[in-house]
Amino acid sequence: MNILGISAYYHDSAAALIQDGKLIAAAQEERFTRIKHDHSFPINACNFCLETAGIEVSDIDYLVFYDKPFIKFERILSTYIATFPYSFPSFVKAIPLWLHEKLWLPQDMKKKLGYEGEVLFTEHHQSHAGSSYLVSPWDEAAILTTDGVGEFATTTLAVGKGNKIEILDEIHFPHSLGLLYTAFTYYLGFKVNSAEYKVMGLAPYGKPEYYDLIMNELIHVKDDGSFKMNMKYFGYDYGLRMTNSNFDKLFGGPPRKSEEGKLTQREYDLAMSVQKVTEEIVLKLCNTLQKKTGLKQLCLAGGVALNCVSNGRLLRESDFDDVFVQPASGDAGGAVGAAYFVYNSLLDNPKEYTLPHSYFGPEFSNDEIGKFLDKDEFNDDIKYEKLDDDALVKKVAQLIDEQGVIGWFQGRMEFGPRALGNRSIIADPRNPENRDIVNIKIKFRESFRPFAPSVLRENCSDYFELDYDSPYMLLVAQVKENNRTIPAVTHVDGSARIQTVTEEQNPLYYKLIKAFNDLTGCPVIINTSFNVRSEPIVCTPKDAYLCFMRTNMDHLVLGNYLLSKKDFKEELLKNYLEDKSWMEQHELD
Repeated sequence: MNILGISAYYHDSAAALIQDGKLIAAAQEERFTRIKHDHSFPINACNFCLETAGIEVSDIDYLVFYDKPFIKFERILSTYIATFPYSFPSFVKAIPLWLHEKLWLPQDMKKKLGYEGEVLFTEHHQSHAGSSYLVSPWDEAAILTTDGVGEFATTTLAVGKGNKIEILDEIHFPHSLGLLYTAFTYYLGFKVNSAEYKVMGLAPYGKPEYYDLIMNELIHVKDDGSFKMNMKYFGYDYGLRMTNSNFDKLFGGPPRKSEEGKLTQREYDLAMSVQKVTEEIVLKLCNTLQKKTGLKQLCLAGGVALNCVSNGRLLRESDFDDVFVQPASGDAGGAVGAAYFVYNSLLDNPKEYTLPHSYFGPEFSNDEIGKFLDKDEFNDDIKYEKLDDDALVKKVAQLIDEQGVIGWFQGRMEFGPRALGNRSIIADPRNPENRDIVNIKIKFRESFRPFAPSVLRENCSDYFELDYDSPYMLLVAQVKENNRTIPAVTHVDGSARIQTVTEEQNPLYYKLIKAFNDLTGCPVIINTSFNVRSEPIVCTPKDAYLCFMRTNMDHLVLGNYLLSKKDFKEELLKNYLEDKSWMEQHELD
């Protein structure tokens, strides 16, 4: 049985294919089109899924979309009516798009895919819940999904038992924890539905000076975690801005202009304040959910589940013993959840599958990589060295120890927003200068952005206040004070966003870190996504090569091929570094 799940038309479009209950392939459309957060129909991702499974469109038994457009349209119309006449400008812009495109989703999807069967729809938060619980290692668990908004729901408390999911309680639009966080993202001058992680990274530089003001004026929170927002201060329910003039007055000025003006203590404090509010509400919701269900296992999904600081606090302080976070918790993961909701809950197949890793994207063999390097597409006279696995990891470990920054391209691409050792930039965490080197000279991004450590699972508790699996880089914990020998991955508050690495999940990446440990006594390396600011993570060898040449990376590993900048002509490198025309193709976030 083949089920193709799709999320599209809002942000982070993606496709996922499950075959007889097993996830075969999953990828975001942005990786193919090179348009960050691409919201268009994921035709490239769909074709990739079909090719990976070796099937045709006619072999698809069920095509399923991750939310219900007609119910969402009902919510949008009722909101516009309730907020008229303020909503009129937004109404004029949005309604034609709905009438011409979004209400015709079944016909549109069938036409673009050449699919002749029936299209199924799951509710947005059913998709989120399914994306986490139905691939979790447990046969029963509590489920919390929190995001901006689905159809009406913005937060759901649910329970999973066997192959069924039961919604216990919901919070509805416009009251939304995700949109509260996004409002501050907008106010701080960052791009909404894209740069919320920047607010999370900025928060440790500040103090929660505005916490009480937010809790007293913007949102009313009950002891059980349920909440209502004071819509006097927001514009997202009726307009084209997240906040309005009342919000500006409350916080002493207009929103910071995007990318303009130096970040000040005020911005740091605002970020910390909304971060603390988010953590407190999520913690209350989870403790309520634990009391309702009596269970000790928690599954998280939705955009707010990507807040790894909040997740780490849940693991430490909530009444749950175990927490599972789906690696593509945002809308992209809805494609997986929709497919599994149909397979398990609607078709009543038993829940038997556990997500083994996040590597479900395209892969390229050494033969394919070799042909790319040899065909000399760019007339660059590409020089390389080919090594077997053992020689490769030893050589790369040595290059990291020599303070080289390396693009590491291996195996199947990760599904979700995190690079987890297959499309990564890696470096030495012991050198404090590497934080600025990688941020500014390679990623072209803000200096406050932290890097994640990849650590051998067996050594995790030696360096961090964490002895728990964190394979998807979705838990934050403190670096141990008696072992702060990794300053490049230690954030300003002494914390780190941790990826634990096992030989079972990623054998070659594990061997690399182990080789670095054997050489240096340090079982930790820097891991950041293989891309530059405003670009998606690289997908193909060509993407990786161009990123390598356009930045100050020292070495590039493509499969078993090693490329080093020292082997390239200086004039060629200069031409790549000075040519910034490619940046104009991407909107800065």
